[in-house]
Amino acid sequence: MQRIEESELIINSRGALYHIDLRPEEMADTIITVGDPDRVKVVSKHFDTVEVRQQHREFVSHTGFIGKKRITVVSTGIGPDNVDIVLNEIDALANIDLETRTIKPVLTQLNIIRLGTSGSLQAEIPVDSFVAGTHGIGLDNLMHFYRMENTDEEQQLCHHFINHTQLTGTITPYMVTASAALLKNFVDGYNHGITVTCPGFYGPQGRVLRMGLANPTLIDHLTSFRFGNKFISNFEMETSALYGMSKVLGHHCLSLNAIVANRVSKQFSKDGGLAVENLIKKSLEIIEGI
Repeated sequence: MQRIEESELIINSRGALYHIDLRPEEMADTIITVGDPDRVKVVSKHFDTVEVRQQHREFVSHTGFIGKKRITVVSTGIGPDNVDIVLNEIDALANIDLETRTIKPVLTQLNIIRLGTSGSLQAEIPVDSFVAGTHGIGLDNLMHFYRMENTDEEQQLCHHFINHTQLTGTITPYMVTASAALLKNFVDGYNHGITVTCPGFYGPQGRVLRMGLANPTLIDHLTSFRFGNKFISNFEMETSALYGMSKVLGHHCLSLNAIVANRVSKQFSKDGGLAVENLIKKSLEIIEGI
């Protein structure tokens, strides 16, 4: 088995991975990702016990128990680039022997669940409601750096999406499906739809301040997209990267989002913190039983 060199996988002085500063025994097989570092403690306050607390830069991690369920919640920060760091390192903790720097012969499959915020792209999905993303469409470029095979359905969806939005040339979208094994648990109280991941908050999500947009009709095209019974429910900045990397690495992944803005009705939640708290409490009850 080929050894992974020191420059490729950085291990710090306490035997933890460089960015997330966790050792293998400090991470559970069920991972909750949140964008905001401050949201880690908002999740872990619901744990019965917390056994690990680590922080390095924007990467905050707490590991503990709800009942008999061991869970790690880790912040990614905002955007696909940070997801690339966190997903690679949590997979390495599970599936690379840090002593020999070789891939383990028997791989561990993780459950990775995002608890985040996003904007609705459908009038009937109001602020303060929840969305479970059935698919992730990436408008970022992260997964173009990895080898990923798409199913026929993913290829058809992506092709139709590109034709509908006329996104060609400078943007090459990619499509990834959520874990069906996780998605089936999040039905009652969750809207289901396609989540679009953007590489920024302003122009990439159609916001205009002082810079004009290269594609000013993008939001309208996202809202009007249909492929059979599939439609785009929301957009944010992490889901497609989580889905794509989890697929390549062989993990189950699902993105759950509280809607804090409705871009069709132009509404913003009056208490986004409460919406996130409600998403956390409802989702943790389900996660405990998975």
